[in-house]
Amino acid sequence: TRPDNQHAKAGNINHALRHVGALPERPQFVAILDADFVPRPDFLARTVSLMDDASVGVVQTPQHFINPDPIQTNLAATDVWPDEQRFFFDILLPAKDAWGVAFCCGTSSLIRYSGLMRIGGFPTDSVTEDYLVTLRLKERGLNTIYLNERLTIGLAPEGLKEYITQRARWCLGLMQIVRGRSGPLSRDSKLPFIDRLSLADAFMSWSAVYTSKVAGLVVPWLFLLFGIQAVRADLSELLRVFLPFYVWNGLSMAWLSRGRSLAMMTDVSQLIAAPAVLKAVATGLLKPKGHKFKVTAKGGDRDRRFVEWPLLRIYGCALFITLASIAYAFILQQRGENIAYGGLALAWSFYNAFILTVVCFVCIEQPRKRKAERFNRNEPVLLRQDGRSHLARLADISITGARLIDPDPPAPGSTLECQIYGRSIAAIVVRRTIDGFAVRFAEGMDTRVHAIRAFYAGEYVRAYRGVRALPVGKALLMRLFG
Repeated sequence: TRPDNQHAKAGNINHALRHVGALPERPQFVAILDADFVPRPDFLARTVSLMDDASVGVVQTPQHFINPDPIQTNLAATDVWPDEQRFFFDILLPAKDAWGVAFCCGTSSLIRYSGLMRIGGFPTDSVTEDYLVTLRLKERGLNTIYLNERLTIGLAPEGLKEYITQRARWCLGLMQIVRGRSGPLSRDSKLPFIDRLSLADAFMSWSAVYTSKVAGLVVPWLFLLFGIQAVRADLSELLRVFLPFYVWNGLSMAWLSRGRSLAMMTDVSQLIAAPAVLKAVATGLLKPKGHKFKVTAKGGDRDRRFVEWPLLRIYGCALFITLASIAYAFILQQRGENIAYGGLALAWSFYNAFILTVVCFVCIEQPRKRKAERFNRNEPVLLRQDGRSHLARLADISITGARLIDPDPPAPGSTLECQIYGRSIAAIVVRRTIDGFAVRFAEGMDTRVHAIRAFYAGEYVRAYRGVRALPVGKALLMRLFG
């Protein structure tokens, strides 16, 4: 603990660095892990080996999550759509690493202690201290490299509000960096051109991309409601020029991302965060200093359905305006110019209406009944009860309990021992199911520690090999009309 909360996460780390710096034997490296992340047993063995190169200051590994993010949960698409970070950690960051511009992402990283001391610890002039530490180390000749192996498992944001808060913080931190002495146009920075170019790319991805998403909603309104032709095109040009581009872009991104990108879902995830991100862009550029670090809260009680009304009001109004503009232009005020040029606005508005409808459903938070994530399994388990042993089949499991398939289930309330996680764990039968029974593991600390170690070291987090459009479309239709 420390006496204050100055500089938030960076301050916490710097406070800890002062403690380890006072040890009789100072460390060569420090590993940074958020409190909701668990390292696999080979985390240090794999990352330390890359530190043999003295020019390496940071080894960053990907973040994998044991739970679905809010978009997956609220659209009931957990089984067919990956968490939003998969594109970044599986595709984008390896590409940046190939150009020598990979950067520290905070948790799941190993950092050279001497390098941190040379730059005075973690910098505190941005709420994204992780990206900034990469830039400051790079100025001292120490590089960040990316090891694309699943070596840690953590928690994704569990609620939509937390999801948006996290992305707004990332955006704000990048704007602070752009305005600071390590920015892409800074004369005081010693960064090479490629790093400045990467910073400019990151700046554009936050500012221009999200601005264009909002503009994509407004432009059809301008024409359908006020006759303002912000885009000088008609439906035939849409079909002849834009549609081939859109299809080719989608196919190219699907190929480059190895099936981790789908334009429609990208629009949903970006639009849902657009108001907070654009606010962070303006705030960070106009006032780069004096902002507090907003923590992404996790581990709360989410066993009830509730609505994010502030967001739903925004996107509900946008959906209403979109539908009202269509009705106004094509039903109430039929004009020749609408017939000539309105086809583009009509097609654009229908697409926007569909995306906004999906976004509105994302704003309805679905309950998460279980406190611990549960995963389907299909493997034999040895059970012992009253001196007798027999085999059952494990159907699903979490760190707190399991469901087993057994033609002769024990009575609810009885106790037994399950040979799980490589050891015998005491369990209580909590209920019978159609094909077996469910158990809750004993709540002793020794059992829980062993379960966490074994569970997070196992293959319980599925690696996405690719996304197929049809299953995602089916999941969306089931959510919208089911």
